[in-house]
Amino acid sequence: LMMITAMEAPVRYEADLVRDEKVKVLRAVRPLAGADFARDTVRGQYDGYLRENGVPANSQTATFAALKLHVDNWRWNGVPFYLRSGKAMSCRTTQIVIQFRKPPHMMFSDGAKRQMDANRLVIQIQPAEGIQMHFMTKVPDAGMKLRMTDLDFSFQREFSGSLPDAYQRLLLDVINGDASLFARSDEVELAWGIVDPILAAWQSPAAPPLESYAVNGWGPDGCSQWMSEQGRQWFDVCPVLH
Repeated sequence: LMMITAMEAPVRYEADLVRDEKVKVLRAVRPLAGADFARDTVRGQYDGYLRENGVPANSQTATFAALKLHVDNWRWNGVPFYLRSGKAMSCRTTQIVIQFRKPPHMMFSDGAKRQMDANRLVIQIQPAEGIQMHFMTKVPDAGMKLRMTDLDFSFQREFSGSLPDAYQRLLLDVINGDASLFARSDEVELAWGIVDPILAAWQSPAAPPLESYAVNGWGPDGCSQWMSEQGRQWFDVCPVLH
């Protein structure tokens, strides 16, 4: 998902051209090293995992991971990419959240300034495929009062009928000979080149603590604090199934 978000558009929609652009993103990802592993990654394990069948009582396996990456190219220089994935979370959802910058100058009064939030684009991948745009609007006839408003597009609502799930889509692409969604060997190798050092660091004294978190939540409390310390917050919202 990070590759799809950061990639440039190919000159034509062809499998290898699409994958070429994805590979360019992976090549531009800044490798984590040294203190980065403790500063820019979070790992967790949900409460009760050690009671699961076949799990060793002293297992240090992470069931939750969050990390911050940078793509060092002209377009994305200085823009952090936050990745988060976990088991036993509040809901099953796959989404891309693009948080826009706040305006550099606030022209409104102090009260409106406090209400001002950054615009946000949410691309829902599964299970509620769609796109939402969250932006600040002025409440009519309420002085200078601002509030977050949503534009909501749902594939299921717009195109009646159930959409194929991920594996059905891949099988259909196989039949049609379209390899756009399939990973190429160089793409896989570069992706593991980013992940492997993190996994190795998590087995070393430099690893961040393995934090426990409640089932049906949004991960370790330390992960929310980690974001807050950077002046950011997660988009902890389950998608609405239309």
